[in-house]
Amino acid sequence: MGIKVKDLISMSDLSVAEMKEILTNAKAMKEILKRDIKKVPTLRGRVIINLFYENSTRTRTSFELAGKYMGADVININVSTSSVAKGESLLDTAKTLDSMGADVVVMRHPASGAHHLLGQAVKARVINAGDGAHEHPTQALLDLYTMLEYKQDLQGRKVAIIGDILHSRVARSNILGLNAFGAQVWVCGPPTLMPARIEDLGVNVTYKMEEALADADVIMMLRIQLERQKKGLFPSIREYAKFYGLNKRKLALAKRDALVMHPGPMNRGVEITAEVAECCQAVIEEQVTNGVAVRMALLYSMGGVKTNVIA
Repeated sequence: MGIKVKDLISMSDLSVAEMKEILTNAKAMKEILKRDIKKVPTLRGRVIINLFYENSTRTRTSFELAGKYMGADVININVSTSSVAKGESLLDTAKTLDSMGADVVVMRHPASGAHHLLGQAVKARVINAGDGAHEHPTQALLDLYTMLEYKQDLQGRKVAIIGDILHSRVARSNILGLNAFGAQVWVCGPPTLMPARIEDLGVNVTYKMEEALADADVIMMLRIQLERQKKGLFPSIREYAKFYGLNKRKLALAKRDALVMHPGPMNRGVEITAEVAECCQAVIEEQVTNGVAVRMALLYSMGGVKTNVIA
């Protein structure tokens, strides 16, 4: 079926059927990752450009590997050493990339909505790898895949998203995806880190971590995004960790088989203790592996492939 929209900017761009197709294809892609030779010719001749205006380890590397494993030519543009450093605008950069024949541009940008501008300016398909505090749809897709691997069905499952909700693009994309799959989403954090009217997105809001954790099937901890914050949103890191950090005692409030997730990078000892991050319920490393598989599946859907040539 493929993805109907030209660009993937928000989880709302995808229908539930399209999400399920990507996640189904990701199962086949994960099998490729288990091979000694992780290479298929699916996207041979396609050009994928990674354009990251913000730092990234997991997302950029997984997109690079996903493209290379599928035979595409992948170009990583280091913004700090490109013409952007000379003052080139996003629009001019976009036109340059389009003139070079890019098929897919994967971009991360600090400004919410930058991908709309990029998508309108280029013929290439655009994938949002994070835009400001707006969305991060591929993270939500890999998180859904990870949850479904362990829980099979998310209908009626309680998923607690805890931490800096206000600045989290991961939270917004996950809320849209989880609602589409019928989960009961709870968000929790300090009042100063909770967006106004977030309940309009169809979530339960609490400022007490114990309430969010009670009988939860999945716990998703979020990093405090100090780089996006103004000072004074909470008294201290120590106090934040006391009230909103996940430790073994608090984890016991959730179901015994509850998953512990984190989009990374983790601030160990702040939003999550090292003991919990390494416990048997944590699937944080699995999220990283699944990120490559899901992004392979997404590139398969958006790379212009007409027939199923997965080998």
